[in-house]
Formats: sequence, C-alpha cells, structure tokens
Amino acid sequence: MSTNIDYREINKIIKLMEEKNLTHFEIEVEGLKIKISRNTSPLEAASIPAIKPSPTPDEGENFVQQEPSLEKKKDKLHYITSPMVGTFYRAPDPSSPPFIEVGDEVKKNQVLCIIEAMKLMNEIEADVDGILEEIYVENGKPIEYGQRLFAIQSLL
Repeated sequence: MSTNIDYREINKIIKLMEEKNLTHFEIEVEGLKIKISRNTSPLEAASIPAIKPSPTPDEGENFVQQEPSLEKKKDKLHYITSPMVGTFYRAPDPSSPPFIEVGDEVKKNQVLCIIEAMKLMNEIEADVDGILEEIYVENGKPIEYGQRLFAIQSLL
C-alpha cells in the first residue's frame, strides 16, 4: 500500500491552523496518519484580558476605561516565524556570541539566527527595523514550519 503525500495540502492545513489559531490537528486517511501541533507562547495566553462587565450608570461609579500598555505594545509587535523545519541556532558557531539579544536594535535584513535543515545552514533575516522584544526558541532546539522565533517591536 503506497500513499503519496501532497505537501501543498499539508501547507494549506498549517496556514489554516494559524488563521484559526489552532494548536493541534490530526487526520487518518487510508492508513496514513498525520499529526500537526504548534507551540503557543505563554505570553499570548497570559495577555488575554479577562472580560469584566461595565458598571451601569445607576451604580454611581465614574468609570474610565484605559487600554493596557501591554496591548498597545503588542499592536506594534512583528513576529519572525520559521520558514522551514530544522534546528535553531542563535550564533554562527558554538564559540561565537549570539547574533542578537533581547533589547538590541534590529535593522531590516540583519541576520537573526541560523536554521539548519538537511545539512544546509539557512540565515534568517529581519524584515523590519525595531527592537528585539523576545526570543521564543532555545539554541540548538528543533523548530517547526511557522513556529514563532522572535518578536520585534516595530519602530514604525
């Protein structure tokens, strides 16, 4: 029994998962079983605001709603995601310092990391100017297609 895998269809499933914010997908067809999972940042889960009922005018409260600064900051965050499956490296070699640290200024086209895929070293570059806010992956760890690598506070 031979089943051909259509990688375009798998990429469509991954994009749909991202659009619908799904973390897990599983399907089995004719003996072929596919499981796709993606990581979510603990920061994302923690930053979802709790819904509180607004006070009514007859409660006698003067209520001024203020937007949390984290939400304003998050609006300008730009995420760099992995374009491939591979191994994440923060430096060009084990004896070199990392390409970038949290808090560093980032320039467009600046190398942020290397992803090793099929024995090839692929440099991942920034596509915006800004300040590096977060690094989501540990050095030397495997990564998945579409997985978040960095958050950059856009200067625009």
